[in-house]
Amino acid sequence: MKREIPFGGADILLPDADFYKWSVVACDQYTSEPEYWEKAVELVGDAPSSLKLILPEVYLEREDVPKRIAAINRTMDEYLESGLFREYRNEMILTERTLSDGRVRRGLVGAVDLSEYDYREGSRSMIRATEGTVLSRIPPRVEIRRNAPLELPHIMLLIDDPAFTVIPGKAEGTIVYDTELMLGGGRLRGSLLGSEGIAQVQEALARLAADREEPLLFAVGDGNHSLATAKACATAQNPLSRHALVEVVNIHDPSLLFEPIYRVVFGVNPEELIAAAKRQFSGCTEHAVSCLFGGERDAFSVDGLAAGSLQTFLDAYLRDKKGASCDYIHGTAAVEKLSSAENAVGFLFDGIGKEELFRFVERSGSLPRKTFSMGEAQDKRYYMECRRIALP
Repeated sequence: MKREIPFGGADILLPDADFYKWSVVACDQYTSEPEYWEKAVELVGDAPSSLKLILPEVYLEREDVPKRIAAINRTMDEYLESGLFREYRNEMILTERTLSDGRVRRGLVGAVDLSEYDYREGSRSMIRATEGTVLSRIPPRVEIRRNAPLELPHIMLLIDDPAFTVIPGKAEGTIVYDTELMLGGGRLRGSLLGSEGIAQVQEALARLAADREEPLLFAVGDGNHSLATAKACATAQNPLSRHALVEVVNIHDPSLLFEPIYRVVFGVNPEELIAAAKRQFSGCTEHAVSCLFGGERDAFSVDGLAAGSLQTFLDAYLRDKKGASCDYIHGTAAVEKLSSAENAVGFLFDGIGKEELFRFVERSGSLPRKTFSMGEAQDKRYYMECRRIALP
C-alpha cells in the first residue's frame, strides 16, 4: 500500500517585530556557557523575542524551572492575544541561512506528521531517529510543551536527495523575513513557497520514496528529543498535536558539515580518568581520541564509532563519581576553553561522515547518542517560525 508523504504545509506564525531580537539560537546550545545566554538577554531587553518562549537547557538544573515554564506559557498567551503574529495558512517557507563563514544552507519549514515518526530500535517508519533517544530527557520537555499554546522548532530533518530535486535552488516567493542573527549567527532569509511550490516538493519527495517498501525518507538531524516530546504530547482530542513544525535540509547540501559532538567531563581527576580509559581501550587502534586538561594533552585510541565507544566508557566510569558530570560540546575552541578548568578533561575525536548516515541507520539503526553535530553552535538553527499547538 502506498504511504502518504508525511510532510506538508503548516499554518505558520511570524511576529511583527524586530527579527534580530526575535530570533535566538536553539535551546540546547551553549549548555556550559551561561554567559552566552546572559548576552542574549541583554540584547533582547524588553522587545518581543523567542528567547522569552523557550527554556535554554543551561538553566534546566535550576530550582526555578517551574516558574520559568509558567512565565513562558504566560508570554505565549500574551503574544497571541496582543496580535503580535501574522499567520500564513497552509504554507511552507524556503529558508536561506548564511552561516558564519559565508556558506548558504537552504531548507524548507513545514509540518511533519508524527504518526510516521518512531525513535524506537528497529523502527521502519518514514521518519527515524539517527541517534539513541534518552527517555529520561523527554519528561522535562513534556512539562514545557504540555500547556504551551505555541511551538517553536529547532528540529531539522535530513533527506537523501543527491540530485537536489526537493528543495528549490532559489527563492521566488514573497520574502517574509530577512535579518542578521545575533551573536555571530550569520543571516536568515525566508520566502513563501505557495501551493504550487508545495505540490512540487511533495511530488519530489514521493519520487524519493518510490519503489521502496519501507523507505527512510527523513532522518532526524537535530532536535530528536524535541520531536519525541511532540509525539508524547499528541492526543486524539487535539488534531493540531498530530503534527510538528520542522525544517527539512538535504544532507548533500555542500554547506552542511558534520562535526563530532565532543565530551568534556567535570569534577574528576583528569590523570586518573585518562589512565582508566587507556586500560579500557588497551590494544585498540582504529580511532585516536585526544585528551585536554589543564593546558596539557594526552591521547588513546578506541575501536568502533569513537563517540559510542567513549560514551559507553564514560557512563560506566562516572556512575559512582559523586559530583562528576559530562557535557556535550560543539566546537574545538569550546572544548579547549572548558577543559582548562580545574578537575576537567575534554575529549576530541573524528566523527561519522555525512555520506554514511542514511546507509548506517537503514542497516544498523540509530547511532549512539550525541554522535554528530551539523556544524558549530553559532550555525545551529535559530528560532523564527511558530505554530499553534493548542486548540483556541
